[in-house]
Amino acid sequence: MGRIFISAAHGGKEAGRIDPGAIAGGTTEAREMILLRDLIVTELRARSFEILAVPDDLSAADTIAWINSRGRSGDVALEIQADAASSPSVRGASVFYIASNSDRKSNAELLLVGLLRRVPQLPNRGVKPDTDSGLGRLAFCRQTILPALVMQVAFLSSPEDRALLQTRRRDFALGVADGLASWSRVIDPNPQTPQEPNYPPINININGQNYQEQGVLINGNAYIPIDLVDRLRIDLSTAPNVRRITYRKIVYVKAVELGDFNVAISWDAGTRTVTLRSNLAVCPAQIDQVMSNGNTSEVQLQLFLRNNNENALVKFPDLPKLYREEANIEGVNYDIAFCQMCVETGFLLFGGDIRPEQNNFAGLGAIGGGSEVATFESARIGVRAHIQHLKAYASLEPLVSEVVDPRFRFVTRGIAPSVYQLSGRWSADLDYGTKITAMVKRLYKSAGLL
Repeated sequence: MGRIFISAAHGGKEAGRIDPGAIAGGTTEAREMILLRDLIVTELRARSFEILAVPDDLSAADTIAWINSRGRSGDVALEIQADAASSPSVRGASVFYIASNSDRKSNAELLLVGLLRRVPQLPNRGVKPDTDSGLGRLAFCRQTILPALVMQVAFLSSPEDRALLQTRRRDFALGVADGLASWSRVIDPNPQTPQEPNYPPINININGQNYQEQGVLINGNAYIPIDLVDRLRIDLSTAPNVRRITYRKIVYVKAVELGDFNVAISWDAGTRTVTLRSNLAVCPAQIDQVMSNGNTSEVQLQLFLRNNNENALVKFPDLPKLYREEANIEGVNYDIAFCQMCVETGFLLFGGDIRPEQNNFAGLGAIGGGSEVATFESARIGVRAHIQHLKAYASLEPLVSEVVDPRFRFVTRGIAPSVYQLSGRWSADLDYGTKITAMVKRLYKSAGLL
């Protein structure tokens, strides 16, 4: 039987300091996950599984390197996390798998079922591709050589979830152990003497053209010969994290990683074909530019919002329309503004310092430096203030509408034409721009534009 690697998220050094992860209810994500991890390790060893616990003081990158230096065929790797949201009502468990990998999706379902059978009071948030995560990709799923999953066992920010985790920690551990045991048996049902790998071939279609040259399937992930990447006009010389392997004297790259270069990737299991499409409906050069054109329809925005919060449009039925109208007046990309709203409000679940009745969709502060955030008389005025604040950062052009943004005059005009440049400015989060861009890509994928 293959071995199991398990990592408790956070706790190591990131940017020169110890990273506690989420903090809520007098505890930290790192502490709770280490306690849970230790119980899982004990349980699996009692079942005669060989399990390796990643040292707690390693950074996220060092964790992956530690596993990769020790992993071998038949092993699996899991990272356990506790999520956090601005609203304490958000609850549940989910498992993330590398996008476009049907095998890993099935493995994720085994893990989630194992936990929910032991803790049925925990809401089921489903299994999700890592492209649906906050950053749009999860390094643990993508850069770990072994089949790897990320499990979010609960929301630390939810009092109900936190109480469950702390009072029924052994049940959580038993559930995760059940899922890991099932997954490990699927990956390596009949242990054999290690042999030279023999990866199955797959077909490749790029922009509607089938290629005679084939790729390979490794751990359920499609890999294509690196020379085909040139046909997509992608330069990988500045992308060291894109996974490369050498197999029978040919260098291959993991196809799903090309999604970061605005390539659409899909997989047809019936014909064993990976399809890559670069002639996208969205201009890649504008996906992060605040002063540009939106690409979605009002209906597509409505569906995206409703699919992530079924009650989102009950209180704000006209919000997609308002974003399109107000953004077009000022020349701001309404897709970016709308997705920033989704990030800031948790798809209109709100929580934290902002209440729905304040019509503040972007965390805008009031004048005076107090703890209160700004309040607007209507949803339209709140959206208008959001759009104006974006334009203040992204452009030197004057406003078309009368100013309603209370902090418009405090912004250094034109300092952040790209969403990425909002990081550390609009929000202290240095990944803020990446999270917004990942949300835009989710929106475009749901609308069939990516």
